[in-house]
Amino acid sequence: MTVEQYDAEFDMLSRFAPEMIATEVARADKFVRGLRLDIQGLVRAFRPATHADALHLAVDLSLQERANSSKVAGKGSTSGQKRGGKVFATNKTEAERAGMVVTGTLPILGHYALVLFDSGSSHSFISSAFVLHACLEVKACQIEIADHVIEVTLLVLDMLDFDVISAMRASKLLNQGTWSILASMVDTREVDVSLSSEPVVRDYPDVFPEELPGLPPHREVEFAIELEPGTVPISRAPYRMAPAELKKLKVQLQELLDKGFIRPSVSPWGAPVLVVKKKDGSMRLYIDYRELNKVTVKNRYPLPRIDDLFDQLQGATVFSKIDLQSGYHQLRIKDGDVPKTAFRSRYGHYEFIVMSFGLTNAPTVFMDLMNRVFREFLDTFVIVFIDDILIYSKTEAEHEEHLRMVLQTLRDNKLYAKFSKCEFWLKQLSFLGHVVSKAEVSVDPAKIEVVTSWTRPSTVSEVRSFLGLAGYYRRFVENFSRIATPLTQLTRKGAPFVWSKACEECFQNLKQKLVTAPVLTVPDGSSSFVIYSYASKKGLGCVLMQQGKVVAYASRQLKSHEQNYPTHDLEFAAVVFALKIWRHYLYGEKIQIFTDHKSFKYFFAQKELNMRQRRWLELVKDYDCEILYHSGKANVVADALSRKVSHLAAFITRQAPLHRDLERAEIAVLVGAVTMQLAQLTVQPTLRQRIIDAQSNVPYLVKKRGLAEEGQAVEFSISSDGGLLFERRLYVPSDSAIKTELLSEAHSSPFSMHPGNTKMYQDLKQVYLWRNMKREVVEFVSKCLVCQQVKAPRQKPTGLLQPLSIREWKWENVSMDFITGLPRTLRGFIVIWVVVDRLTKSAHFVPGKSTYTASKWAQLYMSEIVRLHEVPVSIVSDRDARFTSKFWKVLQTAMGTRLDFSTTFHQQTDGQIERLNQVLEDMLRACALEFPGSWDSHLHLMEFAYTNSYQATIGMAPFEALYGKCCRSPVCWGEVGEQRLMGPELVQSTNKAIQRIRSRMQTAQSRQKSYADVRRKDVEFDVGDKVFLKVAPMKGVLRFEKRGKLSPRFVGPFEILERIGPVAYRLALPPSLSTVNDVFHVSMLRKYVPDPSHVVDYEPLEIDENLSYTEQPVEVLARQVKMLRNREIPLVKVLWRNHRMEEATWEREDDMRSRYPELFEE
Repeated sequence: MTVEQYDAEFDMLSRFAPEMIATEVARADKFVRGLRLDIQGLVRAFRPATHADALHLAVDLSLQERANSSKVAGKGSTSGQKRGGKVFATNKTEAERAGMVVTGTLPILGHYALVLFDSGSSHSFISSAFVLHACLEVKACQIEIADHVIEVTLLVLDMLDFDVISAMRASKLLNQGTWSILASMVDTREVDVSLSSEPVVRDYPDVFPEELPGLPPHREVEFAIELEPGTVPISRAPYRMAPAELKKLKVQLQELLDKGFIRPSVSPWGAPVLVVKKKDGSMRLYIDYRELNKVTVKNRYPLPRIDDLFDQLQGATVFSKIDLQSGYHQLRIKDGDVPKTAFRSRYGHYEFIVMSFGLTNAPTVFMDLMNRVFREFLDTFVIVFIDDILIYSKTEAEHEEHLRMVLQTLRDNKLYAKFSKCEFWLKQLSFLGHVVSKAEVSVDPAKIEVVTSWTRPSTVSEVRSFLGLAGYYRRFVENFSRIATPLTQLTRKGAPFVWSKACEECFQNLKQKLVTAPVLTVPDGSSSFVIYSYASKKGLGCVLMQQGKVVAYASRQLKSHEQNYPTHDLEFAAVVFALKIWRHYLYGEKIQIFTDHKSFKYFFAQKELNMRQRRWLELVKDYDCEILYHSGKANVVADALSRKVSHLAAFITRQAPLHRDLERAEIAVLVGAVTMQLAQLTVQPTLRQRIIDAQSNVPYLVKKRGLAEEGQAVEFSISSDGGLLFERRLYVPSDSAIKTELLSEAHSSPFSMHPGNTKMYQDLKQVYLWRNMKREVVEFVSKCLVCQQVKAPRQKPTGLLQPLSIREWKWENVSMDFITGLPRTLRGFIVIWVVVDRLTKSAHFVPGKSTYTASKWAQLYMSEIVRLHEVPVSIVSDRDARFTSKFWKVLQTAMGTRLDFSTTFHQQTDGQIERLNQVLEDMLRACALEFPGSWDSHLHLMEFAYTNSYQATIGMAPFEALYGKCCRSPVCWGEVGEQRLMGPELVQSTNKAIQRIRSRMQTAQSRQKSYADVRRKDVEFDVGDKVFLKVAPMKGVLRFEKRGKLSPRFVGPFEILERIGPVAYRLALPPSLSTVNDVFHVSMLRKYVPDPSHVVDYEPLEIDENLSYTEQPVEVLARQVKMLRNREIPLVKVLWRNHRMEEATWEREDDMRSRYPELFEE
């Protein structure tokens, strides 16, 4: 019978005797017992927990047996020939299930190896990877255990988890005198300790009653509820309850009434009631005081510092711990505040006379009471923390006296303890997260167990997980990078995973540093706590931190019933787990709890709670905590406006915005005759007229104007609009306001897009002139805050320059490239296709979508390039898939165009296109910083600005090189006049211009080649200088309204505090950048050129340790739908962290949902 047949038979028979397989464990056991004996033993060795696991193992073993049998049968058997056998290496998971194996890390000839000892194995094996690493002899290999050395022969086998599997025969060890424990027995029953058996304690039985005797007396301290000014009574409807819960509620109310803890109420206040199920299965009344707690003034009574308390324990050898019984019910509420505790139930309206669970300030008020009761004993032989009392003494005789004094004090004050939770006459005990003994006060091992017990990583992913934890605290670990190098090398792509001695030392070293100062610290009591909690289907984990340093770690596996919890409850369980184990730190302190489950932050506002959540809520409300959410990376998509004027009515409705746009460009607008289709506009720059008017205020220029009008000044002339020209350029008077406005227009307007100083000077000098013009242009550009933040420093590359050949005619040879990774616009554009003429440097910028096919790009090529400039002879591009596609190659071959590709990973082969891409990206960044809207709405202006900017290589602007004349622009408004469009003069002037361009390009290439190997000068700064700090806008970075590639490259400026070595500096960083190391290499800095007009704002940035920064969405404020011709686009108005409400932006809803789904969770 095969295993499959047996399983079918077993399944049929099990239906007739279901009581014999009532549990999954019983079903698995019965199944294994019926297997064939040769398979049964092997399956049982793995201890399958379920029937499915047992069946899977049995089938695998059966198939292996069949395979081996068929191979032997096929080969036959000849005398003297050994039969081959198959070996299957077990893995770590299977080894943990088996009961006959032991694992451990042992040194083998100086190399650490993960070894599995299998007493049932016939041979010993070694991993092939470990053999290569350790260069071991596999014969007569010595394994040392304690003082015994055993020689084994190791067979090489490919294994995933283990380095060595050793067939450690018990007989050999016993013959050498090794002790062997065949069985052990542990009595897990707790010792029954009674009140009558405890010395001294038995004399005070009235201090340890089974139940509280009744209403507590009036004390010096009573619980008060102080409300925020203007608060009115709050009353909430009762929660619906199940019949079983109502039955328990009725019993609980009666018990509280009998004890006198509650009384009937007519208060206008009213909180709803919950019934909470305790761990032992019993029910307890819980009042939902969340609304009352919101309007209660928080009591900031100081709780003692943990380290100060333990300083008093020096020399103590005997300890006792007393835990009060239902401590809150042993304190009355002030008579005037009793009505505020009223609660509404199915059986009436009641109010508490004693302090109730769930009221805020309860821990601090009770701490105040205990301090007053034990004031004379504090710091002498008593430590008090909330309702925990620790008594410590140097001798037993002294401890007897101290214990009597404490118990008598409790009796005198009618305070009662719970005997089952108390411990007496101890030499060592756990108290407030520490182990207290005669020798020392040490950190409770449970506090750091999650780190110290971290098993040796066996895979690359496990190494990364450990380095992720260690790396988070790298700023506290000196030389972290050097220490972690062996582990870091294991994570490199293609590196073999070999665990060396250096890796083991690194692993242990980092673990030790994670559980010692300064990473692990003692809380100072001066600031709030932060808890990072995490829950998965495997366990709970949390870290307690203060001021960025770890106070404690904690984790545990999920219990069997917890594995069925929904995600929301698992997150809650992690929070409760943290609050319970760190209660002594967190009571009375401000706590921020970070969780990665967004909806959990709204837990305190929930109305419907299950029984488990009710119990946990009772505990959580004792703490002053705030639940916060870990949000993901943020991204912003700007809103773009689309205007289309097709008739007179449309023009009238758009007239005002059009006027504003033109006036912003310093263009005066005169509306002339209006036809049925359009309005005639006459435009003229207003700035030029103001310059002409200012000339009349300068005596020198007035004199020159008179001479020019009389024809006596050869260099000076008068323009048609009345301006004084010098060598055909408008002379700008020394009016600082006029010059500043002109420089700003030439540099920062949408028509210029922040050119460099050379381009800007060459553009301006064609039309304007003033003294020291070049120096002032350079100074103005160097002070531009936007340029300092977004432009990358230009450095000379290494290696010899290999320039391309110079072209013969315009748009005969072109270069192409794509700028990708841009933020998606409302029209769906995320790519810019850059096409450049290699002779005139003129260019076209074509926006595109990721969905465009090769056919679509070909259509754009014909309409945007060929239509305007004819078919090019050759095209230089990189090896982008769009350019290497079969369609593109066939198209260009048919058109007679040659395709040339740049060298892989060295796009500098075609340096001009790469340099232009940098210029365009800088324009985009400047555009994102200064102008509203999507980048595609400004792309035509960027093309205009580039085409009309002076290019040093050709000695003119690309527009002039292409068309033979200067372009009229708002700044450079020259008089074009009437020109002949045909004739030999035009042809002759064009040919001369081309020859001049080619000559200048040849000169420029020679100059560039001679400079190629010149090393750059070292940059140095002085203490007190202000510098910008380079950040990483390419790594998922986003600044508010500056997205992805378009984010600033530098932030600051910051002052230099000191020089660290020859190439590093320490900066004065603001508090918002406190997590960043303040020492930086000189390559990360750029000198700041100050200007009084600069308004620097770096506070909205949240920069991480790796010098990257993100903006995060906080809330969706509103929704609207943008109507297009063929479709509708849903938009949402998003509020961003660290920004005001008026800075909220409209974004595409589908984009935000894909990037931040948690933002839309209900």
